[in-house]
Amino acid sequence: MPHTPTGGQPGEQSWLIRRTAEDLDRLGETESIFALGNGWVGWRGTLDEGAPYGMPGSYLNGFHEQRELSYPEDGYAFPQCSDTVVSAPNAALVRLYVDGEPLDLRTGTIRRHERVLDLRAGVVRRDTEWVAPGGPAVRVRSTRLVSLPRRPVAAVEYQVEPVDGPVDIRVCSDLLANERVPERSDDPRAASVIHDPLDAETRRADGVAGLLVHQTPRSAQRVAVAVTHLVEAPEGLATDPELTPDRFRLAVSGPLRPGQRLRLTKFAAYECAHVDGTPAHELADLVTAEAADALAAGFATLLDEQRAALDAAWATADVEMDGDPELQQAVRFAVFHLLQSGRADGDRTIPAKGLTGNGYDGHVLWDTEGYVLPVLTYLAPGLARSALRWRHAHLPEARERAAELRLAGATFPWRTIGGRECSGYWPAATAGLHVNADIADAVLRYVAATGDAEFLAEAGVELLVETARLWHRFGHWSDTGVFHLPGVTGPDEYSALVDDNLFTNLMARRNLRGAADATERHPDAAGRLRVDPAEIAGWRAAADAMFVPYDRKRGVHQQAAGFTEQPEWDFADTGEDDYPLLLHFPYLELYRRQVVKQADLVLAMLRCPGGFTADEKARNVAYYEARTVRDSSLSAAPQAVLAAEVGHLDLAYDLFAETALQDLADLGDKTADGLHLASLAGAWLVVAQGFGGLRDDRGVLSFDPRLPRRITRLAFSLRWHGQRLRITLTPDQARYELPDAGPETAVELWHHGERLRVTGADAVTRAMPPVPDPGPEPASPPGRRPARRGAG
Repeated sequence: MPHTPTGGQPGEQSWLIRRTAEDLDRLGETESIFALGNGWVGWRGTLDEGAPYGMPGSYLNGFHEQRELSYPEDGYAFPQCSDTVVSAPNAALVRLYVDGEPLDLRTGTIRRHERVLDLRAGVVRRDTEWVAPGGPAVRVRSTRLVSLPRRPVAAVEYQVEPVDGPVDIRVCSDLLANERVPERSDDPRAASVIHDPLDAETRRADGVAGLLVHQTPRSAQRVAVAVTHLVEAPEGLATDPELTPDRFRLAVSGPLRPGQRLRLTKFAAYECAHVDGTPAHELADLVTAEAADALAAGFATLLDEQRAALDAAWATADVEMDGDPELQQAVRFAVFHLLQSGRADGDRTIPAKGLTGNGYDGHVLWDTEGYVLPVLTYLAPGLARSALRWRHAHLPEARERAAELRLAGATFPWRTIGGRECSGYWPAATAGLHVNADIADAVLRYVAATGDAEFLAEAGVELLVETARLWHRFGHWSDTGVFHLPGVTGPDEYSALVDDNLFTNLMARRNLRGAADATERHPDAAGRLRVDPAEIAGWRAAADAMFVPYDRKRGVHQQAAGFTEQPEWDFADTGEDDYPLLLHFPYLELYRRQVVKQADLVLAMLRCPGGFTADEKARNVAYYEARTVRDSSLSAAPQAVLAAEVGHLDLAYDLFAETALQDLADLGDKTADGLHLASLAGAWLVVAQGFGGLRDDRGVLSFDPRLPRRITRLAFSLRWHGQRLRITLTPDQARYELPDAGPETAVELWHHGERLRVTGADAVTRAMPPVPDPGPEPASPPGRRPARRGAG
């Protein structure tokens, strides 16, 4: 259900996400939406008391346990084990008992309950007034944060006061390991649950401070969490620490009279390492010191640091959109979660759900390089650099997988946490080799946007070379001198093991050319990687001869060779309850028909726009719109961008709303498992690439902006070679400026085919040309058109 901002000033409300007692039947969804993280630590937005809950979770980036994979019939090179994210000990819990009754919003009477995610402050605030079943009433207020500047640190301030009369209270601040996680068996895409994944190793209690150190038996990882507290209470309240192998609890209990208040502030610090790395006592000392430092700084300082970090990030990342308050809020929500999903101070990547839930078992997929990094490259390039360096760190595992599959170079996994392939054998995954080209594309895009020569010379060249080697060996030369890539799976998972998937072919071509260019620019790196001129020439030859499937009879490109000759899907006999199709039809039926789960060829036109004429794009959009059912949250964004480019702005806006509201409105009923970061990234991509018309495939910035009817003003920024470029669009004009640059600084760009030079001294304004009439809107599959919104 969409939550339209109401009350207060529209500008202020667009920074606040609210949930009330009416939302308690959607706890899992709220927990994902209110999740806080910093790219290292992630706390799901559970209630402070820990109950009721949808799915608790306290995550560390990369922390996981292994589990065996089983097959009815095994085969060569089938992955034998997988990694699954598991919760670290949870320090977010603060339980309250009022006259012996636990505060539980399912019992007693709720007079007021509101929780707010503040996108500028980076905190979740809670205000509850609750009447216990026995009669006494209390008011509870809390503020929770996961520190962006302090990598290991999270904290919560919890206040309780009586409302109508004196009460006896007991507040229990818990650090809890092996917290119970419910299983979901109604969807094969749901996460696997490993019960009691942590073995206790070390524990410590020292007054108001406590520590737990655990390890995972199979993945051999060690996790240490320390907590310490500041207790501000009237006389007569007692503190009592308790310690067991899986729990440290600080209990504060006693009477409270009207006008008195108990404030308990908990500071937590998290670290993990391999068991054969940092010893337990060193890890314990490290987190104890980090928690003590946070306590010494104080909660107010943590709040100030958080706001300062976000103010700096929002200076580039904010999007201002006039005309649709709900989508203005949704875009800011999307960008906020992207900003808190990664870190620039360590080589860590970004899972498909970030640190907001255990969906996809916490795995990293191609979504990261395909959707998230293109956004972070322009908004927070340090986060993109870190994620790419994580891929580089796992090149050894990718080389091993390539050798196992009898391939050359590196084969990056479809799903992973620690670098190994974690997806059980499945044609739509195992043959999804385009992940190699997605990584290469992210490298090329990052280097083009930042000019980071150091990264290219070190990690970048090696990533480009090893991914290019895969394509050169994997491909096949026909007798007519054409280069083919047979037996692959593209982004569309309703087609598997196809020949010459157009997306894969074009992206592999970009990969091959990028590797050739990079090694010629960096001969020392080429020598280190044993790249000789003959290999470079082979890459260029394969790229130049790459087959591009095209149906001349229909005048459209083929998603894969022969795709347009396959039987059509019987939409007339497909009911509304039959979606998503993968849960109601066998893959054999899906694979052989013209039905598309997620934008595939359309995504190719977005990533490689120079490979298509304007007329070809328009015909392709119309043809594939009629066959794409959007059973994936990855689909709406690229469809929106291309619909905008060819002039169907109402359709583009409707698709934009779908990707922007994917989680805030829980459109796929999957938000409880964690946020869809790729869909959130898609919201910004539609703003910048769809309505802003941003393209950078030629190594320069170009903009062909056009606004949908609902939007009267659109402003966004991006970073290009260290400068912040701000673009402001109205129906009549586009304005380009460098608000932070000196007068001599300049950026060159294109506006609707006109070359412009923007300097720090002068903004450049140009007229917005009229959008040519694109003709009738393309038909969508019956019942699958996005909800109409763009027409007003």
